[in-house]
Amino acid sequence: MANQTEIYQFILVGFPGLPETFNAVVSIPFLLLYKVSLCANGAVVILISSSRNLHQPMYIIIASLAISDLLFDTTVLPKVLSKYWFGDDAMSYYGCFFQMTIIHTCNPLDSLIIMLMAVDRYIAICKPLRYHSIVSSRATIIVCCVLYLMAVVIGICVMSLANQLPYNNINKVKNLFFAIGTTAITARIDVAPILIKAYYIGLACHLGPLSFIIFSYCIILTNVSSSSHSKSWKKALSTCVTHWFVIAVYNIPRLTVYTYEQLRAKPNGDVNVFLICLYTFVPHVSSPIIFCFRNEEIKTTMVKVFKKTNTQ
Repeated sequence: MANQTEIYQFILVGFPGLPETFNAVVSIPFLLLYKVSLCANGAVVILISSSRNLHQPMYIIIASLAISDLLFDTTVLPKVLSKYWFGDDAMSYYGCFFQMTIIHTCNPLDSLIIMLMAVDRYIAICKPLRYHSIVSSRATIIVCCVLYLMAVVIGICVMSLANQLPYNNINKVKNLFFAIGTTAITARIDVAPILIKAYYIGLACHLGPLSFIIFSYCIILTNVSSSSHSKSWKKALSTCVTHWFVIAVYNIPRLTVYTYEQLRAKPNGDVNVFLICLYTFVPHVSSPIIFCFRNEEIKTTMVKVFKKTNTQ
């Protein structure tokens, strides 16, 4: 098998109905997405790691999410740009499955980290007097490391499912990256059993955390609505609404694509790729803005850092 895999090639088709004359135009949104993601998520990680006043559980969770998004985008988007700029759309067997492992590690990791964020908000809002005794920075770092380990195991399991299949020498993947759903169907055999297993894994990885997130925020709103403090209600509602936006962008298009793939009711190939890009890349850009740059403490810290930098 080791000798055979060296001659396997996987070709990224991208948007299957797009003429090559539009390659430069299509590359512009991906270039902007990558630049914004690098700047926003990179700034979040650097700011939180270098500012002692931000070494708090909530900010550690946000930094963990930013690292996951940076890892995903850096694994995927340079190859997308290379395809549309230089026509470099081929990848080796090992490169394909390495990228697949990273993709299926980061996707569930985002859901798990957002779930941890919901737990943190539940304790902070519903049990404020016990928050510091329950949640600490050290415990948060340990939990985040455990979630990263769990996500790596999930990514390896999904990649192993696809690795079992016999592929052709040239395999055209109608996507912008190598996820199991679009890569496995290029195999030479019926892949329905493999895709069903991957579907259930994906469903568990996203519906499980999503159900817990919805449940926790319902409890938060119920508790705060019974409070006599209108300011607490408005603050909690503002927090929940912004979090719900990110959660919706992460989950609704993804679950939609997962479901119609199983129902065999696929839309146009270009629409399919667009939906995948929507739930994959847009949250990586929006989440640091929503979770961080709307936060007064982070904005204050950023202003101090810029002033300090300008005076040096």
